[in-house]
This record gives sequence, C-alpha cells and structure tokens, in this order.
Amino acid sequence: MGYDMERFVGYVNEGLICCICRDVLQDPVQAPCEHAFCTSCIHGWLIQHNSCPEDRQFLDLSILRPLYRYMRNDLNRLQLHCTNRDRGCEIVCALESIDSHEYECEYTHVPCPNNGCPVQVERRNLYSHVLVCEFRTRECPNGCGYVILGPEDAQHNCVAEMRTELELLRSDMICQMEDTKQEMQSRLDSQRRHMVKRESLLQKDIEELKSQMSKMMSNMQALMATERQHRQELEQAELEKRELLELMKNFQKDSFFPRNRSKKAIHSPPLFRLDSMKLKTWEATAI
Repeated sequence: MGYDMERFVGYVNEGLICCICRDVLQDPVQAPCEHAFCTSCIHGWLIQHNSCPEDRQFLDLSILRPLYRYMRNDLNRLQLHCTNRDRGCEIVCALESIDSHEYECEYTHVPCPNNGCPVQVERRNLYSHVLVCEFRTRECPNGCGYVILGPEDAQHNCVAEMRTELELLRSDMICQMEDTKQEMQSRLDSQRRHMVKRESLLQKDIEELKSQMSKMMSNMQALMATERQHRQELEQAELEKRELLELMKNFQKDSFFPRNRSKKAIHSPPLFRLDSMKLKTWEATAI
C-alpha cells in the first residue's frame, strides 16, 4: 500500500501514483511499459496475474526495475503531514524524511517497556506512565531487597525471600571459594613444576661448571709444570752461556798474547781446545 493522498500538501503528479492502490508510491518499482507500482501492491497482483494491471502486457517479477531517478527525486520532494496529525502533530516534511520523523515523533504510540504491560502510550507520555505502571520493577517497600516484577509479586513473604537470598549468597560464596582454591592449587602446582625444572637445569649447569673448573685446574697444573721445566732449561742455558763466554774470553787472550803463554800452553794441542769450543756452541744452539 502507498501513502494516503490526503496527507500530501499541493499537487501530486499522476506518474507518482500507484496504478493498483491509487495512492502515492511507496517503495516503488517500474515495469518495462513505464507504469509504476508500490512493491507490495505489484507483488500481490502478480500472484494471481502475469500482466500489467494498466495495459495487460506480459509482466513478471524478474523484469521489474527501480523507478527512474528523476521520478524518484520528484517523489522524495513531495511534502506531507505526519501520520500522527490526528493526535496533534503539526509537522510537514519531505517524503524522504517522513520515516525518520515518525520514528522519533512524540505523538507516536509506543508499547510500555515493562514486561507484561499491554498498554501503549504516546512517546511524550511514556516516562510518566512507567513511573506509575503496575508492571514496573521495584524493590519491596519493606526493605527485604526483593524485586517486584508485577502485581502478583506484591504480596510476597519477606522472610522467605530473605532466607532464599541468604542461601543463594552462601551457595555463591562457597562456589567462589572452591573456584579460588582450585585456581590457587593449580598455580602452586605450576610453580612447583617450574621450580623443579629450574632446579634440574641449575644442577646441570653446576655440574658443567665443576667439570670446566676441573679441566682448567688440570690445564693450569700442566702449564705450571711446563713453566718450571722451561725455567730450568733457561737457567741451564744461561749457565752454559756464561761458561761459553768465559771460554771465548780466555781463547781471545791466548790469541792476542802468544808470547806470554807458558811452555805447557805452547805444547797443548790447539785442535782439542777448538773442538771443545765448537761442542759448547752446538749445545747452546740446541738449547
């Protein structure tokens, strides 16, 4: 169904009127023959017919198309009264804005939000109705804390309700304590496993460090033994060096002063002394 013609202000073009309901187009579509219809109207028509209601040409849902843009623009610019005009709303707005206005209109009837309340009131009076609605939710005036949901709850037993509430609280507290206990136990178990694993890794690292320390001690002892041996060899070489130098000094003295030598020195075989010097030199080189 379309928009009631009596709601519109001013002239409405014939092309913007539905060919079936004869009201202004609502959610319009267009046939290939250029006749326009409300979507709901043409769908209902094509259930029993297969032709255009105006010129009887073949028509099917698959060949319906949206309204031409210029026609849609003309349609959206039409001015009309709010549907709540009879209740006192005096708003006149364009067709493209009417839905958003009526959704927020203060004169629109809306249902009471309280569960079970059958009353519908104007939006502007909704708050006042909710304050006095017998289906509104409120706490017991006697102070027991019970939430009254409707007239049938007004004559409740406060002692029984408080006892029930206490049992619920106790049960909830027990459940929370049990959940907390399980969570704490789970955390403790997880930390215990982590500590055991960490201890095992630390013990392994300690054993490895001990092994490395033992190897280092062995290497240090070997180095110290090698150093002592080298020191002894150096001392021996230094001793032999001094002896060789002393021998070379004596040899030079004998060479530069041959006339001062004794007869025993003259008859001593020079080759033997030279061989002795060569032997000392070879030993020093070998060291």
